[in-house]
Amino acid sequence: MSLDGLEKKKTIDLRKKHIGPSCKIFFSHDPIKIVKAKGQYMYDEKGQRYLDCINNVAHVGHCHPDVVKAGAEQMGLLNTNTRFLHDNLVLYAQRLQATLPDKLSVCYFVNSGSEANDLALRLAWQYTGNKDIITLENAYHGHVSSLIDISPYKFHQLSDAEQSHFVHVAPSPDVYRGKYSADRPDAATAYADEVKDIIEKVHKKGHKIAAFIAESLQSCGGQVIPPVGYFQQVAEHVRKAGGVFIADEVQVGFGRVGSQFWAFQLQGDDFVPDIVTMGKPIGNGHPMSCVVTTREVAEAFMSSGMEYFNTFGGNPVSCAIGLAVLDVIEKEDLQGNALRVGQYLTNVLEKQKEKHPLIGDIRGRGLFVGVELVKDRVKLTPATAEAQEVIYKLKEQHVLLSADGPHRNVLKFKPPLCFTTEDADLVVEKIDPILKELEEALGLKANNSANTENEKRRKLSTDENGHSGLHYSNEGVQEQTKQRKRMKT
Repeated sequence: MSLDGLEKKKTIDLRKKHIGPSCKIFFSHDPIKIVKAKGQYMYDEKGQRYLDCINNVAHVGHCHPDVVKAGAEQMGLLNTNTRFLHDNLVLYAQRLQATLPDKLSVCYFVNSGSEANDLALRLAWQYTGNKDIITLENAYHGHVSSLIDISPYKFHQLSDAEQSHFVHVAPSPDVYRGKYSADRPDAATAYADEVKDIIEKVHKKGHKIAAFIAESLQSCGGQVIPPVGYFQQVAEHVRKAGGVFIADEVQVGFGRVGSQFWAFQLQGDDFVPDIVTMGKPIGNGHPMSCVVTTREVAEAFMSSGMEYFNTFGGNPVSCAIGLAVLDVIEKEDLQGNALRVGQYLTNVLEKQKEKHPLIGDIRGRGLFVGVELVKDRVKLTPATAEAQEVIYKLKEQHVLLSADGPHRNVLKFKPPLCFTTEDADLVVEKIDPILKELEEALGLKANNSANTENEKRRKLSTDENGHSGLHYSNEGVQEQTKQRKRMKT
């Protein structure tokens, strides 16, 4: 009997018996059994269709035929390791590099975002000869031991855990509920100065900085969009201290942000990281990832005398799949779709914000959008239980959405890039009455004068920081067109 033929209860029982209890499942009181998926839809064992608003792994759409075909055909020919010559490896590396600044020219292929970030730390340690790492509040970079150490999102969950002495946590550059808000014109500098202060304290203790690591846009941290100029200033401080800048694109790369292919490029052409990590969307569900760095960092890594070999990283099947994903992004203009549909989604959500006092902030880029729910727009009291209620009510109506952030009150939109304006309308139409019902229960009323005044204050610097309505210019579309041309090389 195939697994799909099992009764749902039997599947649940076997999972409880054989799968580690710390491996959590969505909607644990009534989990969904998914048996197939296509595009932006997933289907349960009864054939019920769910709209998937959360799967940034199935980047070009679940089970895309071009990607499936590329993997199957190559698997039927050869799958081996990188100690043998194979065209797929070098052609994929060349194609991937064409989407990046010229300086980032050397690739290491691995199998997951965690592997990629772990290797990035090794590169930084070897290149700089230093040990200390600066990470961000609420950051998550992976599940292996080295990354739990630099992931406050994880290690803060451990009641008896001590923060590693070589890890230093800087404030998240959140201009909504962070230390410095959007109404401060120098928020980028203020947040960057926090990193500078950490570096000075580290030096006083006789330590040295190896790297600063950050997701280009924080995902688990609550869909945080760093203010423009922040990365440039941080990079300047870190490099002056002898460290490198690692941009984690595992969640947000490959055109998701719409106007750019990589989210770090939102900071401007004058910012280039020293190391970039990528994963999740790179293989559309196939386990693969990559670290791209400079020739100087790669040469320093080789100088250690230790060979780097990864059994499955860069194998012909993975590279065939990676090439197919890039082909589909280009052929179906999915980066452009992320720009257009993301703008549309944000605009319709903004209209909901005018109606619903529970919506405190809407922020994002392309099809990476966060809706932060609050009980009070002045005090920013997190509406955690209400966010969970929205998620569960949507599930009952066959829409899959999730909530995250340090208070679990940010609704996260990160769907496959084939998501449509019709899909956006459907989700928002279903969210509307749910919020109305919750607000009635809480006694919240729209157009509260204090809330309105607070919103006026927070409207400042909105375009720059990715909050309260996104208005993309022709400049973004032109940049996107230039990038598509580069991908063809």
